[in-house]
Amino acid sequence: MGDRNDRVPMMTGRTRRSTIGPTPAGGNSKQANGSKQSSAGEKTPSHPSHSNGKVKKEKQVHEPVRTPQERSKICERLSCHVLQESLLSSASGYSNYRGILNWCVVMLVLSNARLFLENLLKYGILVDPIQVVSLFLKDPYSWPAPCLVIVSNVFIMAALYTERRLSVGTISETTGTFLYLVNLTTLLCFPSATVLTLTSMTPAGGVFALGVYTILFMKLYSYKDVNMWCREIRHTKARTLTRSHSCPSVAQSNGSAVHAHVSYPGNLTHRDIYYFVFAPTLCYELNFPRSPRIRKSFLLRRLFEMLFFIQLLIGLVQQWIVPTIQNSMKPFQDMDFSRMMERMLKLAVPNHLIWLIFFYWFFHSSMNFVAELMRFGDREFYRDWWNSETVTYFWSNWNIPVHKWCLRHFYKPIMMRGANKWVAQTAVFLVSAFFHEYLVSVPLKMFRLWAFMGMMSQIPLAWFVGRFLRGNHGNAAVWISLIIGQPVAVLMYVHDYYVIHYMSQS
Repeated sequence: MGDRNDRVPMMTGRTRRSTIGPTPAGGNSKQANGSKQSSAGEKTPSHPSHSNGKVKKEKQVHEPVRTPQERSKICERLSCHVLQESLLSSASGYSNYRGILNWCVVMLVLSNARLFLENLLKYGILVDPIQVVSLFLKDPYSWPAPCLVIVSNVFIMAALYTERRLSVGTISETTGTFLYLVNLTTLLCFPSATVLTLTSMTPAGGVFALGVYTILFMKLYSYKDVNMWCREIRHTKARTLTRSHSCPSVAQSNGSAVHAHVSYPGNLTHRDIYYFVFAPTLCYELNFPRSPRIRKSFLLRRLFEMLFFIQLLIGLVQQWIVPTIQNSMKPFQDMDFSRMMERMLKLAVPNHLIWLIFFYWFFHSSMNFVAELMRFGDREFYRDWWNSETVTYFWSNWNIPVHKWCLRHFYKPIMMRGANKWVAQTAVFLVSAFFHEYLVSVPLKMFRLWAFMGMMSQIPLAWFVGRFLRGNHGNAAVWISLIIGQPVAVLMYVHDYYVIHYMSQS
């Protein structure tokens, strides 16, 4: 009995099987292995080969049955290679480079921080907001520019008067065209003559005044064309025009339906023309798309950005640009090309940073502020010019108001006269080059044509990039032209201005 009690616990956790080895003396085989044997004298063989064969057979019998899914997982563990490309290969189709972009931003910030720290250690703090405020408030040199801007109202009234006479037929189209020609020509010549003759006009004041007159010139030119198109439609249909016929492109989105429809000549009012003069657009319409209300929070954010970024621009110019330019004069005088290249590259980083900040300040903060204040609905002031793969795409998307004006009032009329695409594009670049030179040379009171040649050089550059470069290579070429081209022009004008106004006096 004692042997049976000792064997039962040992066999409870095992599979029931016959006892291997001889039965103990005096013991019952039925009690020992729990099964009834066929004969009392039959014994279980004790040869090792029988035992091993029996264990192997039992393992095969009790092996778990695997599903097809489990078998496929086992196969996956056995094979770890598939046909695939490296991530940095173009054939891989991989496009998520957000981490690399963040790395570039961090490296850019760190490198510029080192340059800015080096500038502080070398020159100290040069930022002086009082100097800028005194330039516009206390210094009498700044007052001719605002006075010149106020005079521009005369040209606005002259355009409105001409349009009213044309609408009632008291003057002919030929006479009206001649009056507009005189008005627009005087609009460009009068401020430039004033800036050149007045010694009290500073370059900053001259740029401000001429910029206002240039914008006004483009606005009044568009005002003339649109009203002329409306008269042609009226003469053709000989009836009062509805809003859908009053202008070649009349938008009805963004809440414009709540405003009263205006048809020609009901648009020839002081309120209409002054709204167009202050609206953030260069292309005139009788009915602009209007937003339903003024969003105060949006307006305050744009106002804060305007104030912050203009102070940042002034500080960067005083702290970074001015000392770099001053140190660049001697290498230009000595014609030391290696030092000139070093100065140019050193100026490229702060100049490009200032240009980017100015773009955001003007085209996003300022123009959105004015548009929100005037409930002007069309807020497409720029497109994704930073993705430009060609030069023409950049010039077509970084300044949408100017692009729309050139396309509507200059490019398409030239194409309608039978000119081909390249002739029309060259004419557009020629006009753009003229206004760039007009806004730089006249306030500086010197004519060097650096801005004009810089704009005209965009034509062969556009042909080269569009012909030989594609994708990322074209985008890199556009960025290089922006980063390197601007500081070259800046150094050229500053050097010539320094030679004329300082070296000649000394």
